[in-house]
Amino acid sequence: MDMDALKRQAAAKALEHVRDGMQLGLGTGSTAKHFVDLLGEKVAAGMKVVGVPTSEATRIQAEQCRIPLTTLDVIDRLDLTVDGADEVDGALNLIKGGGGALLREKIVAAASDRMIVIADETKWVDALGRFPLPVEVIPFGLAATQRMMAKAFAEGGVSGQMVIRKGKDGHVFVTDGGHWIIDAHLGRIADAPRLAGLLNPIPGVVEHGLFIGLATTTVLAGAQGIRVIERR
Repeated sequence: MDMDALKRQAAAKALEHVRDGMQLGLGTGSTAKHFVDLLGEKVAAGMKVVGVPTSEATRIQAEQCRIPLTTLDVIDRLDLTVDGADEVDGALNLIKGGGGALLREKIVAAASDRMIVIADETKWVDALGRFPLPVEVIPFGLAATQRMMAKAFAEGGVSGQMVIRKGKDGHVFVTDGGHWIIDAHLGRIADAPRLAGLLNPIPGVVEHGLFIGLATTTVLAGAQGIRVIERR
């Protein structure tokens, strides 16, 4: 079975948790895209839900699927968010942001009663950090922000190259919020919660891709089938 089919399997499993009348956070990325497509089929068949998209790309897709949308200015709480991840560890801590939507993804996840992460089995890791850690930053004072980030990394016991993300056109990638992303190639992160706490106070850091304590369930699809892991 190819990777795309595995992602669709995980999305279908997560859809089993959706009930009529739910307010849903709609994730961003290749796996979450399958969930939005499948949810659209349910809506076409009569299911009543409302969604909050985590990116402009997801908003456009959801509108094409005729999924009713709202915002967190209109409603104050979501029943469930379904989203993908770049990495998931045994405590269900995540690295997210490979697609550049980490800020909105974290706002939506934090406003949700539950978060289901859907992924293929290659995203499951013993420790976070093999995937570069995205850090969304303000362009102003970038060098000063990078110096503070390097200090935070050192305190957190990691180090590595910091690369300003470029788009396919070769220009600096700009997020939906108008910010830039630094991808930090750190290798193994022994204490992800501590590193998250060290990055949070840096003035130029808008948000980082360490999602700590937000995911409640992970659905992993692999060649051997579906594995569901609940946070202890």
